Amino acid sequence: MSYTIKLLPSGHTFQAKPSQTIVEAAIDAGIHLPYGCRNGACGACKGKVVEGKVHLEDYQSSVISEEEIKNGMTLFCCAIATENLTIEIKELAITNNIRPKIFPVRVEALEKLTHDVMLMKLKLPSTDKLQFVAGQYLEFLLKDGKRRAFSIASPSHESNVLEIHLRLIPGGEFTEYVFKEMKEKSILRVEGPFGNFFLREESLKPIIFVAGGTGFAPIKGMIEESIQKGMRRPIKLYRGARILEDLYMDELCKKWANEYSHIEYIPVLSESLKEDKWMGRKGLVHEAVLEDFENLNDYQMYCCGAPQMVEVAHKAFIAHGLPEDEFFSDAFTFAAPTKK
Repeated sequence: MSYTIKLLPSGHTFQAKPSQTIVEAAIDAGIHLPYGCRNGACGACKGKVVEGKVHLEDYQSSVISEEEIKNGMTLFCCAIATENLTIEIKELAITNNIRPKIFPVRVEALEKLTHDVMLMKLKLPSTDKLQFVAGQYLEFLLKDGKRRAFSIASPSHESNVLEIHLRLIPGGEFTEYVFKEMKEKSILRVEGPFGNFFLREESLKPIIFVAGGTGFAPIKGMIEESIQKGMRRPIKLYRGARILEDLYMDELCKKWANEYSHIEYIPVLSESLKEDKWMGRKGLVHEAVLEDFENLNDYQMYCCGAPQMVEVAHKAFIAHGLPEDEFFSDAFTFAAPTKK
């Protein structure tokens, strides 16, 4: 048994099984709905149920209010159809018909970039090529059935070896395993690509990238892809970190700014140490953006990092004139630490 889901305004339809969320069913059908975290934490998939009923599974109450739910709004990454539905949410235009798939990868390299950030390079089978758009993410399939999501840090034209940036989460089962036990040449299973945090190439607006911590990973892929394609839209890259050591791959960002006149790099430290001898910008990264622009109406914004940073930045940028539909984000959510 399955339910028919009709999309407005596109009029497209797809089928959803009773065990699937609306987003999962759309992915299976090759329908590109907006989504991010897929666990009710970011709000990217928020839309309206016009006809029919859904069961809403666990979500974060800060993302959608009870009043919104009463008025028919829901989070489609947590909503399961209980009958045929008509829903209202804007589809994304992805020209190549990319669908997630499960495939094995070999850990080609492990390199510590800082004390708590690991660079992992994953080699695909020689017979396989992953179709993805820079900025999307993969999910590692663990033996216990759990999944862990990490952004692809490489551009799509480098699809034979995928680059992942992992931050060590204290008590985090997977990241502690990667940092303490994983060996090169290990074989893992992943599924992807997922997500709609990618560059909207049809726009001509100048781009502002805001990255916090390993939120730099998908943005790195997008910038490298834009360079490879010869795009010349003005880019301002704001990177937020606590101390100087946390600005991993800082030299790469400087190299982009030195070699390409349309790219500007602005690193910002919130708690710089005396030994850092930091002479650059200080404070919160989103506040640095606000200081540099009187109005954000003419820009396109891509923001990636911790959920709180993304949420605060979103509200501040909209209040500063950024059009709602020109803000694109990927908020990193973490699995609960392992209980010991």
